[in-house]
Amino acid sequence: MWSASSRSPPTRHSRSTAPSCCPRGRRVSPIELRVTAAGWLSTFQDLGRADTERLGVPTGGAADQYSATVANLLVGNARGATLIESLGGEFAFVPDAAVLVAVTGAPARVTVADAPVDGWAPVVVPAGHELRVRDIRVGARIYVAVNGALVAETFLGSSAPDARMGFEQKVIRGAVLSVRSRFRTFPRYSFGHPLFRLRTPRLRLAEGPWDIDVVESRATNTVPGLRDLIAESTYTVTDRSNHVGLRLSGPVLHPDGDAEIVSHGVPIGALEIPHADELIVLGRYRSLTAGYPIVGFASRASLSLLGQAGPGRELRFRWVDREAAVRRHAQRERELLALERTAGAAFEARGFTPGPLPGSRTTKESER
Repeated sequence: MWSASSRSPPTRHSRSTAPSCCPRGRRVSPIELRVTAAGWLSTFQDLGRADTERLGVPTGGAADQYSATVANLLVGNARGATLIESLGGEFAFVPDAAVLVAVTGAPARVTVADAPVDGWAPVVVPAGHELRVRDIRVGARIYVAVNGALVAETFLGSSAPDARMGFEQKVIRGAVLSVRSRFRTFPRYSFGHPLFRLRTPRLRLAEGPWDIDVVESRATNTVPGLRDLIAESTYTVTDRSNHVGLRLSGPVLHPDGDAEIVSHGVPIGALEIPHADELIVLGRYRSLTAGYPIVGFASRASLSLLGQAGPGRELRFRWVDREAAVRRHAQRERELLALERTAGAAFEARGFTPGPLPGSRTTKESER
């Protein structure tokens, strides 16, 4: 909530923020999605804000950026298009016209009119039929992308929520969402069969402990034995974790003495040791260090895995050099580029061609 002493409330704009993959010559029409289940917490999301941290506003955006990106590419949207992020429980909606949808993120049961359909694949949901995602397991979040431009308010150019700024972006049961799309349906389509057989890259979520690649910081070796301790230990995500960071129970060592550390900006995925006996991995809504030592950084390729880690999840940290971390991130980017090309070719083969809707952001704009 805003108080008289707080900063001015965010300026909000209601607009669509996604280019669409559109049939040639088809008029843009608004489609309504009636939300019939909204899980524990569902919100509008995108890939976050660019160049706002100098204003004191965190980047924010989807916790699992990889799954969010793949969902948008599977329905012909730009990577940074607005979509739905749902945390736990069930998420469902009924459209008043046919829509093209993709569900990614944590493994889950996906149905259309109670008939099972594939996750991590484009699916047509006919008018009046319910798409439902349930039985989410292993991970914490699912992502639902809809072909077209999902209408949502924006703050500093992004639809990503920031509760501390009074911009919650919640999607609740009974809400009616609007998407601007030229999509109608594909001839002779049956949702019991895959629309395309794409080689879709997936985020792999194991049943046991997850291995997180980390690189050293300047402070890694200032605490004797800490590097080996982190590599040899298993840490558990606690229920005190939130969008600012994951709080992990497990063994830690503290620096000797009580010298003050000046607070400074840190990247997403920084590992810090607070005064308590725990390890914190900072997330997309982190701010400054609060004077705690930063003892490592999760690699960019591991950040989406951390975004799926809920309470009780066990994590192990694996030290890698910067070159290995860069190579793994480059491999992920090659996977996304390949999907972007093959999905675009598949849509064009069906008579669709990618192109921005009037008033929506281009791919380049959404990735700034």
